Amino acid sequence: MEKETIILNRKIQLLIDSDEVEVIKAAKEQLYSWQRICFRAANMIMTHHFVQEHVKDFFYLTQEIKLKLADEKKEENGILKSSRTNTTYRLLSNHFKGQIPTNILSNLNNTLISYFNKEKMAYWKGEKSLRNYKKTLPLPFGPRVISSLSSTPDNKNFSFRLFQIPFRTYLGKDHSDKKVLLDRIKNGTLRLRTSSIQLDKGKVFLLAAIQIEKDQYALDTSIIAEASLSIEHPVTVKIGNREYAIGNKEEFLHRRLAIQAAILRVKKSVVFNRGGHGKKKKHKSLEDYRQREKKYVEYKLHVYSRILINLCIKYQAATLILINQQQKEEIAKEDPFLLQNWSYYSLKDKITYKAEKAGIYVIIE
Repeated sequence: MEKETIILNRKIQLLIDSDEVEVIKAAKEQLYSWQRICFRAANMIMTHHFVQEHVKDFFYLTQEIKLKLADEKKEENGILKSSRTNTTYRLLSNHFKGQIPTNILSNLNNTLISYFNKEKMAYWKGEKSLRNYKKTLPLPFGPRVISSLSSTPDNKNFSFRLFQIPFRTYLGKDHSDKKVLLDRIKNGTLRLRTSSIQLDKGKVFLLAAIQIEKDQYALDTSIIAEASLSIEHPVTVKIGNREYAIGNKEEFLHRRLAIQAAILRVKKSVVFNRGGHGKKKKHKSLEDYRQREKKYVEYKLHVYSRILINLCIKYQAATLILINQQQKEEIAKEDPFLLQNWSYYSLKDKITYKAEKAGIYVIIE
């Protein structure tokens, strides 16, 4: 039987692999040019598919027009010259051919159509507005356009070519699993799926989508774990007659409030910092504290979610129920203190991700 897989997403900083300033400049200009095209193309795709979906509502068209959104070669009353997916791809090809790799256009078209099909009922009911894409849209690409993936001479990073642009990773002091995953992709034991290049304030990032096999554990479908998220104890879990409190208010909230108090003190003193190098230099200490709070919260939520999933695995719980979670999120929206200081959404996402990787089914009440 084929093993179940899951997609891991990792954000990896990239550098243009060249010592020549002109090469680096030209490569970044090329990437930003493609990004501007993707921005225009994305909004064209969504607009055209929205119109196609609602063309039947154009009652003022003549009766001679047979409204059937299908390829005229395959359906008698079809009004399209090709499949619906191909209509927008041909549109993009006509507008941008020769200006951007077709691999980017093809993956952008497929990804956005997938989003549209999932959300079109919500558009029709008025529950969701049509997606509007910004100029910072990442550039999607298929894995086949990456070539020459290899380790750098210092064996700390990786180099490769993407659309003939030379890149190398910058992992720095990263302590996550990025290097291990990239090494396994290089050796062929893992597969890279449709990924993206993101441009952010002059920096280049690879948003890598990596397909891995789900962890195999002996889980019992008759065993259910019930978890509750709260501000007193980040996670309380009950499995059978056993109950565990993961974390506490003092170690999470009090530490976070202490960092916020430090941020407030620094913010008041920023005006007295030495100037002369612009706003960024003057606010550096403030930004450092903000990053410290962000990293602290991310670390603690990863720890809490990891402990919870480990308990489920230990007692073979195949189902995890997050009790009254939706109600708590609604309450948090109305309470500024909870909304600012208790990361319900982030913790829920981390629990869901780790549970899926372990093969545990999550129910959110």
